[in-house]
Amino acid sequence: MRPNARRAVELLRDLIAFDTVSRNSNLALIGYISEHLAALGVDSEIIGDGTGAKANLFATVGGPAGVPGIVLSGHTDVVPVDGQDWSTDPFALTERDGRLYGRGTCDMKGFIAICLALAPEIASTGLKRPIHFAFSYDEEVGCRGVAGMIGKIAGRAPLPQACIVGEPTSMRAVTAHKGIRAFETVITGRESHSSNTEFGVSAIVAAGRLVEFLRGILAEMKDRGDETGRFDPPYTSLNIGMIEGGTAVNITPNRCRMVWEYRPLPQADEDEIITRFEAFAREVEAGMRARFDGAAIVTTQISRAPALLRRENSPAEELVRALTGQNDSLTAAYVTEAGLFQQADIPTVVCGPGSIDQAHRPDEFIELSQMDAGTDFIERLVKALSA
Repeated sequence: MRPNARRAVELLRDLIAFDTVSRNSNLALIGYISEHLAALGVDSEIIGDGTGAKANLFATVGGPAGVPGIVLSGHTDVVPVDGQDWSTDPFALTERDGRLYGRGTCDMKGFIAICLALAPEIASTGLKRPIHFAFSYDEEVGCRGVAGMIGKIAGRAPLPQACIVGEPTSMRAVTAHKGIRAFETVITGRESHSSNTEFGVSAIVAAGRLVEFLRGILAEMKDRGDETGRFDPPYTSLNIGMIEGGTAVNITPNRCRMVWEYRPLPQADEDEIITRFEAFAREVEAGMRARFDGAAIVTTQISRAPALLRRENSPAEELVRALTGQNDSLTAAYVTEAGLFQQADIPTVVCGPGSIDQAHRPDEFIELSQMDAGTDFIERLVKALSA
């Protein structure tokens, strides 16, 4: 392995040991990164979440001030391991058969470890453009943390020339991906003895009507398809991930909760589905209220991240093409913070080590060869910005 790649593996060992599942604080990990950079004479800006439990980190490593730089973006949180059958300790790095196992190895502490391993070289090389590290919290629950950091970046001059989001793409450029809108819908009805259904107003029956409505929209989205022919699945997808309600078989349920999402194609109207759903929900609610004034259907958005659209002549795509030597570009069904950077007028592409097929699974891993490839990519970036 490249010396910097082996150094990245040792740093990854430390990063994996921090249990930064999204429900937990990431402050210990942020402190570790800040201290690592401070030892190189690099100051970190810690951008808290307002509660004191979580934070983003933004740092400029090398390069002159007042010149548009390159952002390397990654998230510090990971998904839970609850209920997953791991053969290794998910929070202890295990190296075996050319792979590194552990929660976050692939998604996406491997990329952060590579950035930190190259930080000494970045700081000491005479870059003509700066490199910025942007490490965020709560990406896995809707890119909640990065938005505040992007706001601060966008409020300064000059704007970065490009952003590279290091999500796992097997070091191939992803230039477009779907967005996400996620919602919680709570239905309130009136409970009664199940023998008196005329008095009761079933929240579960109302939820069933809403589910059927969403299934109809999904069928419509499939029929519309994807005009570009680039996405898989080739349509705006929709999923009802959770539904719960009721107390007992002989009680008409007075409450039901459903959590659902859709992932709009980049060219789609991202408000269409929720607008249509709300209109139908008002119809269902009106029918419920005809029998019970206290009936209600309340939908709350719990996360949103915009799609990433491919832009012609994007400086970010041109940069990644030059560094990888690849002429093709991919699309993704998963979501990253790339769309948020793009909305701030920062050209963005997704390119990072590891395969998305390994993300969120038990025995998550990243190939050592991918750590090597990711290291080579950042080394090439440093050389390009020094020329």
